[in-house]
This record gives sequence, structure tokens and C-alpha cells, in this order.
Amino acid sequence: MKNRLLEHFERYNARHALFSHEDKILLTVSGGVDSMVMLALFVEAGYNIGVAHCNFSLRGAESDEDEATVTAEAAKYSVPFYNKRFDTQAEMERTGESMEMAARRLRYEWFEQLCEEHGYTTIVIAHHIDDSIETFFINLLRGTGLRGLTGITRQRGNIVRPLLFAERKEILEYAVAHKIPYREDSSNRSTKYLRNKIRLGLLPMIREINPRFTSIMRGNLYRLSDAQRFIEAGIAKIKEQVLESCNGIDRIHTSLIEPHFPQEFVIYEILNSVYGFKGDVVDELYKALVSGSSGKRFYAREHMACIDRSDIVISAIADDDPCQTLVEREAIRSYCGNSVLYYEHTDIDNVSDYNAPQEIAYLDEQKLSYPLTLRRWQEGDSFIPFGMMGRKKVSDFLTDRKMSVVEKSRQFVLVSGEDIVWVVGCRIDDRYRVTNRTEDILKITKQILNG
Repeated sequence: MKNRLLEHFERYNARHALFSHEDKILLTVSGGVDSMVMLALFVEAGYNIGVAHCNFSLRGAESDEDEATVTAEAAKYSVPFYNKRFDTQAEMERTGESMEMAARRLRYEWFEQLCEEHGYTTIVIAHHIDDSIETFFINLLRGTGLRGLTGITRQRGNIVRPLLFAERKEILEYAVAHKIPYREDSSNRSTKYLRNKIRLGLLPMIREINPRFTSIMRGNLYRLSDAQRFIEAGIAKIKEQVLESCNGIDRIHTSLIEPHFPQEFVIYEILNSVYGFKGDVVDELYKALVSGSSGKRFYAREHMACIDRSDIVISAIADDDPCQTLVEREAIRSYCGNSVLYYEHTDIDNVSDYNAPQEIAYLDEQKLSYPLTLRRWQEGDSFIPFGMMGRKKVSDFLTDRKMSVVEKSRQFVLVSGEDIVWVVGCRIDDRYRVTNRTEDILKITKQILNG
């Protein structure tokens, strides 16, 4: 097992030219079996490495034991070791990010800092083929399009993943056979996370139907990746013909798209890859284009698109743009600035705790008038903050929260009729709170977009 895994590791790296013995390589080691085996393989192969470990201080003694395990293993191999503890909870409260997104941003910022300070040329992550298959299903359920169905990328910039050839089972067998210490994250057994539901529930059932599933999916992911590269090359040529730029404004001349091309798909690829528009936003935009709804606006994180007859006009979002969108009752999500709002309609019996963090709002569904309006706040806006009796101007509310001018300019509100029902990510209106008479609830979760 040792020689076979090591041979596959070296062959995979050589075929894809991920790194060489001349490179200075930073291994990101969590203490889990994947990264601990990866560390052993790099040592065995004689690469010039350092080890970086993040303690996110989220699991108490368990996090500290992970840190101790990696520290001891790095010392055993006599390789440079870097450790950092993050106050992840405080960072989540500061930014409104989810735990996963805050931790991801913190660790990659630190990895890049280590590279700059110590001359590392490559950052190595221990993802394997099972991780990539799980990512395929996560993105399939989220509707991310073909690009999301290619799984985890082998290389992006200076970040590489040299274990994507290996299965979780192979890695675990290697660790047991060669007495490599590792830690098991207890959160990996929790089915409240989508990835774990797929890993522990869906995939075992599929493997029961077809034991060769992993091998088949490996081939599927390779072919999907090739297809995506082919599509990107084709889209690049189409962009040259249909995309015009002038004075900071871009225009897609949809009439110049070849009639035999799938127009909706071409438009999606351009808007998504170049400007960051999400799939469901592009769906609505295309409906407006086909129906001739000139003037209607659609928003990505940093860009606004509108329909101008048969053209799509894209520009950077202006400072005074209200970024106003309608939220129908059947909406799944909406985008506002650097955030996305997810909507969930539920019964009061399904909610056990209303002491939600700021990024979650529980609203009495029966009091809402659809469609709701999502927009930037405006001078003169006011609401009745939860827990208060009197009306307060949104401007004063944001000032009391010591928001900077930039933060204020990015603040959104959710409106029902003439009432602001939620200063997004901050406070709901007291009139729309859940009471003992509430039966149906609209739960809204705000999540910061990554990147």
C-alpha cells in the first residue's frame, strides 16, 4: 500500500507538473487523516516543505488537540512549522459571514502571507477524489451550471491538490497500515451540513447500487472538466464578436450570436464568467430579454445589467443606484451587494429558537405583502426596531451602530408595502416579529458572498 500510494502520488504530480523538488512547498495540515497522510508522502518523496496549521478555536479542547497532533508530527519530521489561532466567532460577528466562509477567508489570507514572508512558491491542499465527487453533488443541488459540476480543481494559481487521484478509503488504509496519527473532526459526523448529508447518506446508497461509482465519477469529472475548457475557448471567440466596450460600459449584441448556438447558454457563460452574475439572475434576465422588457435591471456583486431592446448593457454599479429588485413569494434567493439572501417558508412548529444571530431574520409571513422589495436604504427611511415602541430613522440606527460611511452605503433594506421589515443583517421591524399568534414564518438567511 505504501509503495503503491507513493507511486501514484509521484506519477500524478509528474503528469500534471504541479510542483518540483526545486519548489518550496507549504502544506496545509489540519490533523485529519487526509492531510496527515499527505505530509507523510511529501516527506517520503523528499520535497522541500513547511507545514501550516490553523486553529479556528471553534471546537474547544478538540481544536487544541488537533493543533498538538500536527505540532508533534512536524517536529518528528523536522520541518518548519507555522501555527495560528483565529477568533473565528468574532470574525463571523464582525463580517456577517458564515462559519465556513469566515474560516476559508482567514486561512487563505494567512497562507498567502506565509508564502510572501518565507518564500513558499506552492500551497498544497489535501482534497481527494471523494471530496471532488461531493462537491459535484453540492453544486448540482445548488444549480451552479456546468462549471460547478467539474468538481474541485487540480490547480488554481499557486494552490494545488495532489491527492485528487486517491480515494478516502485508500488514504485511511495507508494511515492505519503505517501508524500515521490523525484526528477525526466530530463535525464530520453531523448531518446538519449539506456535504455530510451527501457523504453519509446519498453516496453510500449510490455505491450500493454500483460499487464502481467512484471510478465512474472520476472519469465523468475529467470529461466535464475537458468540456468546460472547450466551452471557455469557444465563449472567448464568441465574446470577441458580440461584446463591445466603450467608456466603462459593455454591451452584448445578442443579435450577433449565431442562430444555431444556444443563445441562453452563451449569454449565461458571458455574464457569469466575466461579470459574476448568478444562474437564477441570468434566468430572469433572459426571460426579460425574450419578452422585450427594456429597462429592467439585474444585479451581480459589482455589476448592473439592463435590457436595451435586443442588447444587454452592463456597467459597474453606481454609488447612487438603489439596486432595487422584487422578491416574489416563490423566490429562493436574492442578491444584494456582496451578500445573498436565502428564503425559507416554514411552520412555527419547525422553529425552536427565535434568538437568531443578526444574519437571520424570522418574519411573520401573514403580515407580509408580496412582492417584497429589496434595495439600498434611502434618506428618510424609518422603521420600528425590534424591541422598541417608537419609530427610528435608518440613518440614525446605522450611526448608533458606528457604521462607517462605506458600510452605510452598502446597507440594504427589505420592504413590504411601505414598511421596512428588515434592515438586512441588523434588525427586523418589531411589527413583523414572530408572536404567539404567528402560524407561518419566513426565515431569511444572509450570507456574505466569497470572492
